[in-house]
Amino acid sequence: MKALLVYPLFPKTFWSYEKILELVDRKVLLPPLGLVTVAAILPQTWEFKLVDRNIRAVTEAEWEWADIVILSAMIVQKADLLAQIREAKRRGKRVACGGPFPTSVPDGVQQAGTDYLILDEGEITLPLFVEAIQRGDETGIFRSNGKKPDVTSTPIPRFDLLELDAYDSMSVQFSRGCPFQCEFCDIIVLYGRKPRTKTPAQLLAELDYLYELGWRRGVFMVDDNFIGNKRNVKLLLKELKVWQEAHQYPFRFNTEASVDLAQDTELMKLMVECYFDAVFLGIETPDEDSLQLTKKFQNTRSSLAESVDIITEAGLRVIAGFIVGFDGEKSGAGSRIVRFAEQTGIPTTTFAMLQALPNTALWHRLDKEERLRGKDGNINQTTLMNFIPTRPLEEIAREYVEAFWQLYEPEQYLDRVYRYFLKLGEPKCKPPFKLPSWVDLKAVAIVCWRQGLKRKTRWKFWHHLFSMIRQNPAVWEHYLIVCAHNEHFMEYRHIVRDQIEGQLAEFLAREEKLKASTENRKTQVTV
Repeated sequence: MKALLVYPLFPKTFWSYEKILELVDRKVLLPPLGLVTVAAILPQTWEFKLVDRNIRAVTEAEWEWADIVILSAMIVQKADLLAQIREAKRRGKRVACGGPFPTSVPDGVQQAGTDYLILDEGEITLPLFVEAIQRGDETGIFRSNGKKPDVTSTPIPRFDLLELDAYDSMSVQFSRGCPFQCEFCDIIVLYGRKPRTKTPAQLLAELDYLYELGWRRGVFMVDDNFIGNKRNVKLLLKELKVWQEAHQYPFRFNTEASVDLAQDTELMKLMVECYFDAVFLGIETPDEDSLQLTKKFQNTRSSLAESVDIITEAGLRVIAGFIVGFDGEKSGAGSRIVRFAEQTGIPTTTFAMLQALPNTALWHRLDKEERLRGKDGNINQTTLMNFIPTRPLEEIAREYVEAFWQLYEPEQYLDRVYRYFLKLGEPKCKPPFKLPSWVDLKAVAIVCWRQGLKRKTRWKFWHHLFSMIRQNPAVWEHYLIVCAHNEHFMEYRHIVRDQIEGQLAEFLAREEKLKASTENRKTQVTV
């Protein structure tokens, strides 16, 4: 069996980082970990080719070669996923689909022509798919019926199928699931509230394989809450610390975690000793009423600002997620988020309007209340809310655009990054010195030219950089990298503003037309 694995295109998003990737001659931030894991679970007597369409298009020879086309996608990839399904069917290929989006909303994928729906977690459903193929079944829907797999049986992903040079970071996964119950989150719907972890030996074997393939850059632990099972993650970190030291720290790690990380000093210390240097936190909003309403109780147990400072001083750069549009939210939520970011100094803040994702508790509640505008959700930052909020959508959208614009204003961004890195704890790992590559030197030169000479930020850029080298010299390289990140955000804030304002204008026009039509009908009835 010749299986062509295809990963659909992402639209431009907060995380696409095009302008930053251009600086270092990379195409994509992260690889499709799901598909290389699928390739490892399927029979190894099969032949595999993988095409990430974020890197390049599928060639005619690859289409011709394939016996079956297998796709996986998240919600934001919906448009290209459906397009690739239709393209494969036009060429007479059998098509199999799985991943988060098909699992959440299988109907649209099936209507596009998919032959095999491999839903839920592949450790259970992929063997069912293989059995169907061996029987000669031409169609099938494979579900786990609520059963969650033991991930200690998950094989090492087929990282060898990737075009490694195109990626800025690699992805590995230690755990699935999250113990919390945030109303808007689809992770607990897809993977459950009981975190399941691999063994430390498994994870280290994956790192061994990446090391053998020559990988020497960043590694992202894609766990939706890396610290969901603190006992097991500490066991991993203790062994990872030894592995990193023995291999002279070839990988820098980052991950996602809940805010209660700040309450575990041992855990933070272990992470920094393993060469973790950044962590994404779902802060969502500084408004405690909204946190309570959306059942994000873990964010209300201690001061969010103090938690950010504790994690920062431990040596982990915080990346924060924020949302506007919660029910009962008071006016000015966007401004309050900007103030919180300025107060804590968090440089990178992903920011979006609330979306009701399919099958989440929020989605079900709004459906009962007849407030959903559509059955799909979209977590892209350039999408209006897909439900009727409790305050005017126009007000929320304008607050959102204004806050996003302000957060990434170049001078304000440089000031915030500077204040933040002055308090960032220094790294505990000492990798051996190596000369910077030509690509790295070129990237630094471009950033210095743009931010230090070409733009009005020039004096601030040089003042802050030399002051950082003097006051917190252990983090100056990390600081310069984060300064460079605004090359992406400066452009992306224009995309956010233009697309949101365009969608808002269309929405208001439809509302006005509907209002006029309703009033016209009332007039006719009266007459």
